[in-house]
Amino acid sequence: MLTLDLCTFDPGIAAKSPFAFAAVVVECVETSWDEGADLVVLPEFTWMGLEPLVEPRSPQRVAEVFWNELFLTLRSLLNRPDKAVVLGTVPFWDAERGMLHNRAPIFVGDQILHQDKLHLTPWEAVFTPGRELRLWEFAGLRFAVVICLDIEIPEISARLRGAGVDVVLVPSATETILGVERVDRCASARAVELGSIVGVCHLTGKAASDLIDENLGRTAVYFPSQAAFRESPRWVESEIFDGGVHKQRVLIAPRDLEVMRRMKQETNPSLLSALPHFEIVQE
Repeated sequence: MLTLDLCTFDPGIAAKSPFAFAAVVVECVETSWDEGADLVVLPEFTWMGLEPLVEPRSPQRVAEVFWNELFLTLRSLLNRPDKAVVLGTVPFWDAERGMLHNRAPIFVGDQILHQDKLHLTPWEAVFTPGRELRLWEFAGLRFAVVICLDIEIPEISARLRGAGVDVVLVPSATETILGVERVDRCASARAVELGSIVGVCHLTGKAASDLIDENLGRTAVYFPSQAAFRESPRWVESEIFDGGVHKQRVLIAPRDLEVMRRMKQETNPSLLSALPHFEIVQE
């Protein structure tokens, strides 16, 4: 059994320095671990809460402070055997290519992984889209991190078909209930069509940043609508929050996924072969 904590996060905390801000994030993660979580997920743009604490105030400067000043300390503090964390997202400057990415740092035991956002909203013009969707293993399960708008893109789901993804994690940041609904309704669809468990956590609160000035969100988890999951709720959505840190604990049983995939006679879109091609015909 894998224990997952999905966390909202409020970047408007009253921190006096970048290290003080990082200490609050570390405490959030360590508290979940100490209370039994194996894996913790924080929202998109968690680290843009650093922007009011740096000069000049910009995503580029946040990237410099995070990766050059905070990252090694975070790596040391959050290096715990058999534990993992998706640290929300933070700007990352690719000096070789001269590009700024919206990147999710991922710690899995002593491994350092990451995922860049692939599709950008109109107000993310400072960023360049990533080009790779990375799969990784933890506790015998296969994971993908699909950031906010990316979960709304059906082509990503189509590319994941047949990849054996057990859990899709969705760090998100949305300003309105419409954004929350788009992300969560698409996350639910992905759980059905991929036969995967999909967990979502949104940013909440307000921060002095153009990217995340106002944030509304919740936590949510969606399971496949298949017989192996019949005896428990197949979707659980928290209330909508406009601030604060709120956690949703999710228990994931790998055996349920194994049983589902053995049930070949059950109608299950994740087990169907994709059509090699088809045509749309206008009558």
